[in-house]
Amino acid sequence: MPDNTSHTRRAVLAASAAAGVSSSLPAHASTAVTPSQFKINRTYPGQWTIAFSNPPINMFVPTTIVELGALMTELEADPSVKVVVFQSANPDFFVAHLDVSKAAERPEILDLWRDFVLRLSSMPVVSIAKIRGRTRGIGNEFVLACDMRFASRQSAQFGNPEVGVGLVPGGGALEWLPRVVGRSRALEIVLSGDDFNADIAERYGWVNRTLDDDDLDSFVDMLVRRLASFDRETLAAAKTQLNRFGTPTATELQSSKDMFFSTLASPSAQARRAKVGKLGYGVPSDFELNFGRYMPELGRTGG
Repeated sequence: MPDNTSHTRRAVLAASAAAGVSSSLPAHASTAVTPSQFKINRTYPGQWTIAFSNPPINMFVPTTIVELGALMTELEADPSVKVVVFQSANPDFFVAHLDVSKAAERPEILDLWRDFVLRLSSMPVVSIAKIRGRTRGIGNEFVLACDMRFASRQSAQFGNPEVGVGLVPGGGALEWLPRVVGRSRALEIVLSGDDFNADIAERYGWVNRTLDDDDLDSFVDMLVRRLASFDRETLAAAKTQLNRFGTPTATELQSSKDMFFSTLASPSAQARRAKVGKLGYGVPSDFELNFGRYMPELGRTGG
């Protein structure tokens, strides 16, 4: 793999400084250091593969968003790339969810997230999410912002559990889901706070298609090679035209972010989050594996 990581490191540090967020990359680190939470493969011409790796369960923290912004800067600056594939190094979790307490300490970080989402959906590069494991909350909002989504039938699960912990989705689900699955199904997904398996996601149009896990890699690889054989300018022009239908505006995304922080301060949300903290939040646990199943428990007042 060619060593193209110095630009990424500088972009991470610059974005971290701009956001007031401390990067995990020290100032004296070697220019060969990659972003700490992402593994990048640029071996094949015209293609990047980016694997999210933040053990133990791929939680989104402020640094995650900073590093994504830096990666986006590199993608935008590379005139050779035509397709980027996002995947996970953890077979059980594509993305667990946002670490709400850390995000609450850095409210400006969701402004960086909004900018990342808008750049991802509008850049002249085709983005594909190859999904294994759970992808909830901001993870679901991330894959919704990708141009295409392909999921493992055996392992992929999706959900926006925010309502169950007294919040509203603040990273784009309220904007993307009605456009992707329709209003009624978006209401079911958001208001139930439940988990949805890959077959239901395919039926709802949430993902392009679901494949057996053994076939997922080969299918996505074949599609990527096909796309990479086409002219970048033509791919970008077609994407721009299709973006006239079905992509949210910055104003829409901002309104949900504002509502997220408004509900974050409510006594009910704080009480529910206190219960979540005792169930195995943010660590490998049955709770994190089956988040949606636990949501009704958070509203009960009895033992």
